[in-house]
Amino acid sequence: MRRDRLQMNDRNAYLNEYSSENVVKAYSSKTAGKGIQYNLAHVYGQLYADTIDTIVSDTGGTKPLRILEYGCGAGMNLIHVVNRLISKKVPLEMAIGTDFSKLLIETADMECATLISPEYRSKIKFFIASNEALLDDLTEQLSVSRKSMLNTFDLIIGVNTFRYACRLKMQQQCARDIAYLLVDGGYTIMIDMNKNFPFFRSKFRDRKARQTSRYWLPSLEEYAAPFVKAGLVVTQKRNFCWMPHSANGVIYVAARFLSPILDLIAPDFAMRSLVVAKKCSITDQQKKPF
Repeated sequence: MRRDRLQMNDRNAYLNEYSSENVVKAYSSKTAGKGIQYNLAHVYGQLYADTIDTIVSDTGGTKPLRILEYGCGAGMNLIHVVNRLISKKVPLEMAIGTDFSKLLIETADMECATLISPEYRSKIKFFIASNEALLDDLTEQLSVSRKSMLNTFDLIIGVNTFRYACRLKMQQQCARDIAYLLVDGGYTIMIDMNKNFPFFRSKFRDRKARQTSRYWLPSLEEYAAPFVKAGLVVTQKRNFCWMPHSANGVIYVAARFLSPILDLIAPDFAMRSLVVAKKCSITDQQKKPF
């Protein structure tokens, strides 16, 4: 009972944190730092592009793709992926973004209306859903059966959000739902803060103001373990990216210049941890009836 109360307190704290106007500015395309735009174009974007190319190659390029981003914020990653599919003429059946913040979901809808061409807007939907209950919340939001959501998505992305499931000790449930939601041969990409990076401002700030559970960061192995336990095959596991999302001015220029050097001499201390995993077959866990 005490653990449930602590988890609820943490959830409420995270919800309050991500329901402010300052957070909307940090996650909206027009007001976010140049750093996230650089990462989408050159770092995360290249990773998404390579994964999509693999999926298209595996499926023969004729199957319309289904994409999900959990913890999508204002939808920048999902909108980037959709625009890439459009530019490459890759067929898209649907793209869904989920977040537990109503304010961010409303902002994502507005971003989509201005950044996606009209003929594709009906294929993109944003819903309120928690990372710890992806399958149940999506089932409710889409008004479909739980069983019909199995094996739905070709690609599932989570950026700077899986750590919250870890802090709530719900990471296995999140990874399990991702495994359920992926089609056979589908991929999931998880990007989050690397605990070895020494200069996160939030780490110093949060140590003074928060309980340990609210600023603790998993190791790379701890990020990967739930996906392995859920029956997925990890195809990439590394630390990468030296560009802060909020970078502007001198920090932005310095990060662009130093990134190739730092990748060579100190990859373990990069800003982000990356786990890419593939669903290769239906596991015994996934065969259990609902």
